[in-house]
Amino acid sequence: MTDLLSLLETLRRPRLLVEAARFGLEEYERKRFLPRLLRCPEPPAPGAAIARLMQIEARLEERRTTGDAGYSIARHVDVLIALMGEARLLQTRRSRLRTV
Repeated sequence: MTDLLSLLETLRRPRLLVEAARFGLEEYERKRFLPRLLRCPEPPAPGAAIARLMQIEARLEERRTTGDAGYSIARHVDVLIALMGEARLLQTRRSRLRTV
């Protein structure tokens, strides 16, 4: 799990995308976001969600940087919001395990 968080820390995206995602993070609800983004009936564990979201985000980033007409900035922001939310959840759970 630490490797996933380390990978997230190395992501470099345009400031506007990141700021939009941070703003949207206040409204993040994993039970509402993840089934829609991951096309699954129930949200997976945070680590699994992060791994899948990173794959989706990488494809979106490629489409963004190549100027693909099918690129959706709204979807990209949604995926970044979910990545941030799941990373926060994973860090919180890991911190709780350390204090027990």
